[in-house]
Amino acid sequence: MTDTTWMDATAQAELVRTGQASASELVEDAIARIERVPQINAVVHDRFAAAREEAAGELPDGPFRGVPMLLKDLGCHVAGEATNYGTSFLRDAGHVWPTDSHLASRFRAAGLVFLGRTNVPEFGTTVTTEPVANGPCRNPYDLGRSTGGSSGGSAAAVAAGLVPVAHANDGGGSIRIPASECGLVGLKPTRARVSQGPDIGEGWAGATIDGVVSRTVRDSAGVLDVIGRPMPGDPYWAPPLARPLTEEVGAPVGRLRVGLLDAPPAGSPYLSDDECKKAVARTGQLLEQLGCDVEIAHPEPMFDEGFNSPFITTIAADTALTMQALTEALGRPITDAELEPRNAYYRLVGDDLRAKDYLAARMWLGAWVRRMSMWWASAEEGGADFDLLVTPTVGAPPPEIGWMTGEHEGQRIASYIPYTAQFNVTGQPAVSLPLHWTAEGLPVGVQLVAEFGREDVLVRVASALEQAAPWADRRPATSA
Repeated sequence: MTDTTWMDATAQAELVRTGQASASELVEDAIARIERVPQINAVVHDRFAAAREEAAGELPDGPFRGVPMLLKDLGCHVAGEATNYGTSFLRDAGHVWPTDSHLASRFRAAGLVFLGRTNVPEFGTTVTTEPVANGPCRNPYDLGRSTGGSSGGSAAAVAAGLVPVAHANDGGGSIRIPASECGLVGLKPTRARVSQGPDIGEGWAGATIDGVVSRTVRDSAGVLDVIGRPMPGDPYWAPPLARPLTEEVGAPVGRLRVGLLDAPPAGSPYLSDDECKKAVARTGQLLEQLGCDVEIAHPEPMFDEGFNSPFITTIAADTALTMQALTEALGRPITDAELEPRNAYYRLVGDDLRAKDYLAARMWLGAWVRRMSMWWASAEEGGADFDLLVTPTVGAPPPEIGWMTGEHEGQRIASYIPYTAQFNVTGQPAVSLPLHWTAEGLPVGVQLVAEFGREDVLVRVASALEQAAPWADRRPATSA
């Protein structure tokens, strides 16, 4: 059989469809790759026996039938199996979930085969994957550096060639940040494009969303086509797309108005590395060559100093509620000693939060979202009439492991992520693309943000950039 290590999911599915490979062969090859690269610590528990049985059986005839993937150890529950949220207490209790999530059902309907769960920071509340419970996940491009988070294990696995796609989710950048640090495509869908049912209506006040990390734009588009469907009872739905996103791959970009933001405002506490500025500048040049009108511009409210407090309030409230639900599921209290300090603090704040203060935070963010959205609104609506915003994904290339933990954790995390969480709160689709590399061979992602509901614009532009500045031949130092 053809070596599938660096084939994307679309190509692997074609092998199965045409009879050139079987699902079992693809699964066996992926399992062998996972076992060859334990040093990145990407996969924290496997389901190899179940995957082999499923691959040998009657898989659904979806567009990715027989393709192996990994699930993040956060969300996307599978009935009768563990999802430990990066904690030792769930792992040690042997806790399993009673039902499939809607997302797991959609992945299965696509024909994908789950091989196991990937490393995450505890409860996904930070942007580096270094949990106490499982140890740090290591970047395949440099084992001494972070993979980002919270989908760091998924990103490391795809970057190292273990699987072509892996589940990821994003509440403040957790698809895009690991994609940037590991040289991948990371598409965060529009709010409510992917249902979080049946257990969750909206996480982090609507800021969280599921998707995948991949090596190609067509894979991210194709997977979103199959998982981007509402579940009955969802509190709200994303605007329907005009056609499947796979049909946007290779479609003309058109004459878009694009704003470039290469650094936060002067005097801000955020990082602004020269490599990130170079990445944005080069992307601007590519977009001009594609026929876009490019200028230096960004939404004025983006760096409003009032943003962080209400956003943290929503995270703390959600974390406290999650702890309460897990306490009930385990039948015993979860002590502070069982939590990393960051999450013990979030629980404390959330437990003490008054209802009117939580609602005040939601109201402030709602008003801020309206101000932000005017940048994309048409001139007839009084808006600035931009189609696309281009920023660095993060403030610097991948940091060393340990840099974002310990004494200065909060300050360093905040300084590193100036660009991503805003679009979780606005609900807009955003994608990180691997368009720049440092002289040391480290990936630096560029973020593109479109108007609410316009993943079609993102996919068209991302596909054109993929053709103009290909990244498919990039290989990390540590790989399968």
